[in-house]
Amino acid sequence: MARPLTLLLVRHGQSEWNAAGLMQGQTAHVPLTELGHQQAAQAAAELAALTRDGGGPGALLSSDLLRAVQTAEHCAAATGLPLRTTPALREQGYGVLEGRPSRELWDVVDWTDPHWSAEGGESLAQLHARVAALLDQLRADPPAEVVALVTHGDTIRAAQAVAAGLGPDAMPAVTPHNGTVTRLELAP
Repeated sequence: MARPLTLLLVRHGQSEWNAAGLMQGQTAHVPLTELGHQQAAQAAAELAALTRDGGGPGALLSSDLLRAVQTAEHCAAATGLPLRTTPALREQGYGVLEGRPSRELWDVVDWTDPHWSAEGGESLAQLHARVAALLDQLRADPPAEVVALVTHGDTIRAAQAVAAGLGPDAMPAVTPHNGTVTRLELAP
């Protein structure tokens, strides 16, 4: 019987745009704040502790967006794992809305329609499909029994939905905090 694949989903530390309340999406160049580096170091320490206890990651994958890469670099240093990046772990793209104050978006975004997207952006359904494809690939050819994925809030919510067999219309409402590690078991 095949074993489940364990994913350790690490949300990047606080970025400059998180602190400023701006919509980031797939904007590539946004760095971590000082607090974000502290959060990343705490997540990295958690992964390292799991490794010492025998349940840590054997592979480390990250979104290729700067805030995730900076977080993943802390994780790589703490665990000794090589870092591989992939655009499959990027945040949901918000197109023309990226860089705008997040509070302005409540009247613009149709949060009830998983197929809605901003101009040049990506719908929740597209995000869900992208994450599902990556998780299928990891199931088919796991790089390790436990894999750390450094990524973004909406991407983590999509992974949780995919693992639970839920569609993009039923993604969890709660986004994990910056710098947290969320454990997810994927059935074979």
